[in-house]
Amino acid sequence: MAQRQSNFVPINGLHHVAYRCRDAEETRHFYEDLLGLPLVHVVRGESVSTGEASHFAHLFFEMTDGSCVAFFDLGDNLAGDPSSNTPRWVNHLALRVDSESKVDEAKARLVNAGVEVLGPVLHDGFVRSIYFFDPNGIRLELTLTTSSRDELNAFRRDARADCDAWMKEKTAWLAPAH
Repeated sequence: MAQRQSNFVPINGLHHVAYRCRDAEETRHFYEDLLGLPLVHVVRGESVSTGEASHFAHLFFEMTDGSCVAFFDLGDNLAGDPSSNTPRWVNHLALRVDSESKVDEAKARLVNAGVEVLGPVLHDGFVRSIYFFDPNGIRLELTLTTSSRDELNAFRRDARADCDAWMKEKTAWLAPAH
């Protein structure tokens, strides 16, 4: 486990990540019927945590570790707009699976359901992944960690130095030419 760098309250894991969806039933079908994540809770309301007025249904789909991926249907049949300054491959939700055979099984099931799938892709011996989009245009990744415990520990050990090296290179690229 990584050493905590502050005295902030311990963060124990992901409860949920939330996205906008176009249609609650279309999203339910994709996540529950195709991906096998059970719909475990729906919150309906007419005002949100900020106090703003908005009709919504907030759907929660549970993963085997108890965390959820969640969606807001705002009742207007619109999906969230992609970012104009970010390539579509950048923002994505990566979900962990247990084996290479599960990655392959998922790909076959998705392809048979008419979903376009990229991969599997092996990333530097770290993970093996497939990529696809949900009905809302959200990019999903199903991934398997392929690194050994020793390799993962080395990645952890080197992570700060790698980030610092990136920032140094980036700063040089962005520096105005003299």
